[in-house]
Amino acid sequence: MREYRQLTQNEILVLEANVCWAEDWARVQVDQDFRPYNFHRVMFYGDIRLGKFEKNVEVAQGFVKHSGINDATLRNVTVGNDCLIEKVGNFINNYTIGDDCYISNISTLETREGASYGAGSAISVLNEMGDGNVVLFPELNSQLAAFMVKYSRDKELINILRQFIDDEVRVSTPARGIIGNNVKIVNTKDIVNTVIKGDCEVSGASRLNECTILSSEDASVFIGTGVICENSIICDGCSINNSVKMQDCFVGEACQITNGFTAEASLFFANSYMANGEACAAFCGPFSASHHKSSLLIGGQFSFYNAGSNTNFSNHAYKMGPLHYGMLERGTKTASGSYILMPATIGAFSVCMGKLMHHPDTRNLPFSYLIAYGETMYLVPGRNITTVGLYRDIKKWPKRDKRSKQSKKSIINFDWLSPFTVGEIMQGIEILKALRAASGDNVSTYNFHEYVINASSLKKGLKYYDIALRIYMGAVLKRAVKEGFLGKPKSEVGKGNWTDLSGLLLPETEEQRLMDDIKNGSIENIQQVLVRFEEINDAYSDYRWAWSYQLILDYYHLTELTEEACNNIHEDYVKARRAWIAEIRKDAQKEFAMGDVEREVYEDFLSKLDHEIDYED
Repeated sequence: MREYRQLTQNEILVLEANVCWAEDWARVQVDQDFRPYNFHRVMFYGDIRLGKFEKNVEVAQGFVKHSGINDATLRNVTVGNDCLIEKVGNFINNYTIGDDCYISNISTLETREGASYGAGSAISVLNEMGDGNVVLFPELNSQLAAFMVKYSRDKELINILRQFIDDEVRVSTPARGIIGNNVKIVNTKDIVNTVIKGDCEVSGASRLNECTILSSEDASVFIGTGVICENSIICDGCSINNSVKMQDCFVGEACQITNGFTAEASLFFANSYMANGEACAAFCGPFSASHHKSSLLIGGQFSFYNAGSNTNFSNHAYKMGPLHYGMLERGTKTASGSYILMPATIGAFSVCMGKLMHHPDTRNLPFSYLIAYGETMYLVPGRNITTVGLYRDIKKWPKRDKRSKQSKKSIINFDWLSPFTVGEIMQGIEILKALRAASGDNVSTYNFHEYVINASSLKKGLKYYDIALRIYMGAVLKRAVKEGFLGKPKSEVGKGNWTDLSGLLLPETEEQRLMDDIKNGSIENIQQVLVRFEEINDAYSDYRWAWSYQLILDYYHLTELTEEACNNIHEDYVKARRAWIAEIRKDAQKEFAMGDVEREVYEDFLSKLDHEIDYED
């Protein structure tokens, strides 16, 4: 802890000669090595603590000024070493400022009574008129938020979680606002009741009120021109810029929100990008994106999702009560306006050519297209498995994770084939086979609820699902051999249905166990809940093998995995992968023939496909 001393009489004389004034010089304490020469036109009120001011501060590239305080009014403020504070139009009140900070041309920096710094308030996502179902606090991640939303009607569970979070907030809330080390705040109007962690830059913002900004040295945060941010939490590595207006929001690691985007009561998690449009009561999980002025995300749950132009999730169609909103999770909107139904869709909430469809059975036909022709809706099962788009997505998402190693609170499992997705594929196979058995082979179309499936699409869907299934089994078997747990699983955990908790793939039994442990007191605080999510993710390989082992035996009609069986499965895996790559190649050729792709891009893509054989062993 830094030791302070009283000012000497000579130091007071120097300060007064530089037009500095104190309400009571006895309440101004300074570092042992403090020198008074770089203070001009400063007024001190209340208790003041000053560090030493010896270094130069770079205020622009190639332009340095000596550290110190000029043209400012301070009340109850602690300033660390080597800061430069100048041109404070109103005052700095009740703040602790770290080392090496540059604060210039601001109006007000103040902590007021009852400050919460954006933590502890409950917001309502998915239903903008409902009760709060997610509590904002700095350690929130996509798993905990999804968990709270999913079980918001379980009052016992939610009350315990809220108490856990309240306890966490109570012990972690500082007595007054904090500015960390190496923070730059320039040309900004008002900052009230806000914690700004180290290595953050705030440049040209209009107002920050009741906020926490979790910046760090390896994942700095930038808050730019015209930003108004109220009652919100912004995590490491984020950029909030160009007149963004945000209220009651949580912004997770490495998100970008820019170009006049407005958001209210919404969540944005890892690597999301939002520009121009609007969000209200939206749950934007990892890798959610919206680029267009005409896009409105309201009351929906998304991840790995790109909102196209004119995307509108407004709920004006219902009158009596809230529509049951589902997830567009791990989903992608196509250029034609159709939607790919990925297996994480709950309730298969899809918008297509101006139509709103909501049917729980469509979630069991994953990786599918919905295409509208007039009043007829066509379902093309499994089509997305063999597209260039999916192949590129599989490769690009891990590379686009811009989070630093130290700021990865939200868990993201990038496996496109997993017990969760493959479980949906197996149900899709059963549905298609049942349709074919009911109507026979000599028909041109099949009816699946209000959707039409062409006979050729059904046949290809079964083919594509089977390719994916064999790729999955071979890949899991290969990993099991490599990781040394080939053979009968040692645990039953992992069998049964799986779910996707906004990036965390887990058995439903583990989700239920977490609920039980929270209710029975085995878990005693919110940190233990967050640790449990990590433990579940760490055990993913074991759980996956427990789920996959019986699947492999059943598919290949085996009683055990012999060496010969493993070799046969691997050969089948290689054949399936090559069939998959061949189909993707056809899709690329089709796209090139349409004239939408330059030859250089096309040939580079084919070259990547040629190297897929490198991954077969």
